[in-house]
Amino acid sequence: MDMDSFEPDGNGVNGANGVNGENGVNGTNGMNGANGAEDALPPPPPVIPPDVVPLRAEADKIPEPVKKKPARAPIARRGQGTKGTKIPLVTNHFKVNVTNIEGYFFHYSVSVAYEDGRPLDGKGAGRRIIERVHETYQSELGGKDFAYDGEKSLFTVGSLPRNKLEFAVVLEDVPSSRNNGTSEPDGPGSPNESDRKRLRRPNRSKTFNVEISYAAKIPMKAIGDALRGQESENSQEALRVLDIILRQHASKQGCLLVRQSFFHNDPKNFADVGGGVLGCRGFHSSFRTTQGGLSLNIDVSTTMIIQPGPVVDFLIANQNVRDPFQLDWTKAKRTLKNLRVKTSPSNLEYKISGLSEKPCREQTFTLRNKQAKEGEDAEIEVTVYDYFVNHRNIQLRYSADLPCLNVGKPKRPTYIPLELCSLVSLQRYTKALSTLQRASLVEKSRQKPQERMSVLSNALKINNYDAEPMLRSCGVSIGGNFTQVEGRVLPAPKLKVGNGDDFFPRNGRWNFNNKTLVKPTKIEKWAVVNFSARCDLKALVRDLIKCGDMKGIKIEAPFDVFEENPQSRRAPPLVRVERMFEDIQSKLPGQPQFLLCLLPERKNSALYGPWKRKNLAEYGIVTQCIAPTRVNDQYLTNVLLKINAKLGGLNSLLAVEYSPSIPVVSKAPTIILGMDVSHGSPGQSDVPSIAAVVSSRQWPLISRYRASVRTQSPKVEMIDSLYKRVSDTEDDGIMRELLLDFYTSSGKQKPDQIIIFRDGVSESQFNQVLNIELDQIIEACKFLDEAWSPKFVVIIAQKNHHTKFFQPQSPDNVPPGTIIDNRICHPRNNDFYLCAQAGMIGTTRPTHYHVLLDDVGFSADDLQELVHSLSYVYQRSTTAISVVAPICYAHLAATQMSQFMKFEDASETSSSHGGLTSAGAVPVPQLPRQPVLHRIGGGRNTWAPRINLTQWSSQERFYVGDWLYFGFDKRIYNVLEVNSTSYENCVDKDFIYNITRGGRDVFNLTEAKTYFFLSGRGYCFEGMKVAIHVQEIPPEQLPPNSANDSQSYVHNHITLLAMLAIAASAWTFPY
Repeated sequence: MDMDSFEPDGNGVNGANGVNGENGVNGTNGMNGANGAEDALPPPPPVIPPDVVPLRAEADKIPEPVKKKPARAPIARRGQGTKGTKIPLVTNHFKVNVTNIEGYFFHYSVSVAYEDGRPLDGKGAGRRIIERVHETYQSELGGKDFAYDGEKSLFTVGSLPRNKLEFAVVLEDVPSSRNNGTSEPDGPGSPNESDRKRLRRPNRSKTFNVEISYAAKIPMKAIGDALRGQESENSQEALRVLDIILRQHASKQGCLLVRQSFFHNDPKNFADVGGGVLGCRGFHSSFRTTQGGLSLNIDVSTTMIIQPGPVVDFLIANQNVRDPFQLDWTKAKRTLKNLRVKTSPSNLEYKISGLSEKPCREQTFTLRNKQAKEGEDAEIEVTVYDYFVNHRNIQLRYSADLPCLNVGKPKRPTYIPLELCSLVSLQRYTKALSTLQRASLVEKSRQKPQERMSVLSNALKINNYDAEPMLRSCGVSIGGNFTQVEGRVLPAPKLKVGNGDDFFPRNGRWNFNNKTLVKPTKIEKWAVVNFSARCDLKALVRDLIKCGDMKGIKIEAPFDVFEENPQSRRAPPLVRVERMFEDIQSKLPGQPQFLLCLLPERKNSALYGPWKRKNLAEYGIVTQCIAPTRVNDQYLTNVLLKINAKLGGLNSLLAVEYSPSIPVVSKAPTIILGMDVSHGSPGQSDVPSIAAVVSSRQWPLISRYRASVRTQSPKVEMIDSLYKRVSDTEDDGIMRELLLDFYTSSGKQKPDQIIIFRDGVSESQFNQVLNIELDQIIEACKFLDEAWSPKFVVIIAQKNHHTKFFQPQSPDNVPPGTIIDNRICHPRNNDFYLCAQAGMIGTTRPTHYHVLLDDVGFSADDLQELVHSLSYVYQRSTTAISVVAPICYAHLAATQMSQFMKFEDASETSSSHGGLTSAGAVPVPQLPRQPVLHRIGGGRNTWAPRINLTQWSSQERFYVGDWLYFGFDKRIYNVLEVNSTSYENCVDKDFIYNITRGGRDVFNLTEAKTYFFLSGRGYCFEGMKVAIHVQEIPPEQLPPNSANDSQSYVHNHITLLAMLAIAASAWTFPY
């Protein structure tokens, strides 16, 4: 042991765990300590047995200290690109000057508590309390201004008079955990007696104790160091202080703060997107270190808020009903919980905790009878409606038969009629938007480049940052002009199509008019499936075959057209899909190569997920879903491009892919990876995240890709399944299967170079990508071949940023292929912005690429040209896309997996669908349980005699909401629901319900009870009866979180060949 590690008063002599320390002699747990005997002697030395021979320690036996592997860090820029046509541009970065770089930011920890010592809970009140401290105790604070982050940190320029300061302040009308939502006796609520006693104050003032303690000192010169590329923890903290100052400045103006964006309460900035939700336009602002110095990045930002105003109006819009009497109050209760309302006529603000169980005219509470005479009851029971109408003289027009809002506590409620409550403005809506809402938001929030420039210039003037005292004390001033940068427009790469034809895309776009596909497929075994969509199917099939012939795809006539039975249209999506598949399997002579599916809804079809999952995950059948409204050649061409890619064909290639002309990539076997992680909606904390990785195949091609998908812990961004060693000879990770696929598809060559494109990570996570994910990939390579050491290139692609580029004298977007690697890029690291796509709507958003590692040694031009070319190889599109194709494919694979997950039940998310693994697995919560379709007897046509249905039902678990599926010959058998007596005696008279319809019938289990079914005509005596015991759905449980036996509910990974070729299970036919 290193003796230099012992420090006085540490963990050694006289330290916390040593002699005179907490756990040592004279310490807390030692002799003369709290648990020791008074005046006790130290223990005697241990007795060494006579037969023990001491050994001399040998120098060479001392273990070598473990050398810690050096952490990788992003590489520095090696140069700037020169190719392309130069173009002058401006960007939404504004020059920042800093004059006071010799001073210090002082960081203080803030603690706020109520008068009785309870810590302040809830956000928002902290800022008001600290502002009151600043107003009340100016002299004690030395006249200092400060920046407060709203939670635990406060910053000043220079120090406060003392390292620890304590203050008491009084604030009026501050809600707390104890009295939030309770009313005053004279307010518009119905408080109970205990509330009334506690609220006999003339106002709702509260006393708060505030403690401010010194935490750290941050040198302002760290900002200058960052501008020279010498970033450190201090430089990040210093820039964070400047951002906190901007947030505080916006808070003083009454803005809603969302991370680094702020939103004013101005109806002119609101856009109705439907469902009681508004898009609120605001602004993002953040300080950035660039090659040109410190800059302020300002951009338009949008967040979703609840429609302010009467609660009833919001609910009607949210549920899309005509009047409040059609509302689903269970749904309304979930929607309204924790929203804030103001009540009339008192204008007090409360937080909603729930709804009353009864309507307003029936919901009672105990009212103190102030006019009670001697002998009369001092308390009376009154309804909420009677109290407001007769005691408060407030007219209620429609609330009598509606629930009341509860703005108190569940056990101590305070009820207010619905029509007296209005939702407060600027309350965030955090649920996922519907497809229609997203489309409406895009339509209403898009801005042309010049309009956006004008809005941003006005925002800078309105915010008036020069008046902010904290910025002045830092010596910070912000310029008013957009930063000028020099861009370069890279030429579009030449593309190859069928018959050896080459062409150059124009303005980032191309078409297949008079062209054939470079590698068309042949479609022989296929069929058309129509889920009640209105369409001329004969004309559609005819035109599709004709269009395919023009593009080089030979399409045979479909085997059949399967029309949905009209009786199935109102059945649940799972049932509709099952019935359709039964029909297909009974008529097709073998497994189809492809199914064309027509859906009735163009967007958000409930059938899409179950249909895709049934085909791809269970049977490996490629499908193409369409919802045609107008069918023309362009529409059919786009459909055929998707079909051809899914079936393993290629639509177009880079002309250089079969030649040794791709810089660096074509010189040595190279695999290109695209990696992405998809998370659930913000409100879905229990939904597993989906990690998708795609890889190029058939080197030297860079247009063909295969994908592998896994689930992992919710909201975890780092992919944890790239390498998963389960034994000395087995690796179950993603990389193994992708590397082996590359090897077999590329002439049995291992890649000498691995280029990784990673999407979705922030700058704070760059080191994790380099030191966690890359380590897994290296381990996967070493597992296959210990001597194998490929070279790596790691590139991060960011779309979620706020830098935009404009042509100063033009209303148009920047041209496709515009690249910028100067002026506003990082002062040290290797990054660049690329606008590969043609911006047709709104303002073009560039992709920000960060090159974290380059073992290969690309020149700036070669790497930028490769990235630009990869934006032209996305097979589903005839335009250059905004981000490289491997990342688009990874995102597509993750999205496809999320569609499957929506319809998996609890049993399918465990061992039956991918297996449980415990080697290094991360515990993942089970998905919320979805209704299950149980086939009676476990087969297709098992509602039949001489099948042990009792044994089958005892092995199944049935829950409320599940469905039963009866498959049988309706000409012979029937299905009747009966009572228990009829079931026992096989009596088919006086049945409860006749389920028999078409021989493929379903029954919904709506109650937790035992259902009894039998077949009449004497077949019950041959075993055609079954009892179904239905349980309530159990509460969701997390898997055990143990280091030794942790288990991960891992879905069977889905492999996509080309665009989406799924590994299939067996296709079974009855005939």
